[in-house]
Amino acid sequence: MIIPCLNEEQGIEKVLRRMPEFVDEVIVVDNNSTDRTADVAESLGARVIREHVRGYGRAYKKGFSVATGDVIITLDGDHSYPPDAISYLLEAFLHLEADFLNASRFPVRDRRAMSFKHKFGNFVLSVAMSLLYFRWVRDSQSGMWVFRRSILDGMKLTSDGMAFSEEIKIEALKRSDVRFNEISIQYSSRLGEIKLNPWRDGFYNLWFLVKKRFS
Repeated sequence: MIIPCLNEEQGIEKVLRRMPEFVDEVIVVDNNSTDRTADVAESLGARVIREHVRGYGRAYKKGFSVATGDVIITLDGDHSYPPDAISYLLEAFLHLEADFLNASRFPVRDRRAMSFKHKFGNFVLSVAMSLLYFRWVRDSQSGMWVFRRSILDGMKLTSDGMAFSEEIKIEALKRSDVRFNEISIQYSSRLGEIKLNPWRDGFYNLWFLVKKRFS
């Protein structure tokens, strides 16, 4: 389990308290937080790794470099993704014989969890990815995945920022030897500070999709 965190002392406590006991490795990547994120995570038994250069992708790459499990599960530290769904996702992962399983947030059942603006932006980005890579992806921006660690060796992951979430899915989709699947989960309102800038990050991610497709 890898959880990237930037100032998530509220959310990470709830995430770790709901973590199933069968998860044998929980790595929290503290992305240069200025609050008590690292202290809270350590007090609840997580292994805390520090990545001082900020960036969503940067934090994930740090986590991947130290993970030891054959299967990696990810989610954000803001308590928007459900730790309770991990057993359900693992069952689906094994049943579908997947190599990469994306946890789609759609349909969003909790109206407070995502604004119309965010829903629309996610829809545009997911349609763009689907058209560019000839495979329907319902949630290109999801931050919860289950995948075999071995597939990382063949991936070219260049993004250090928010575009990393779509890039790792693109790298999985591009490979004929990687079985990609998607399944819906329950998505909730986040806790703590919002770091996403919808217009800036949305347009950048759209540009990144096109650049990666034709570069």
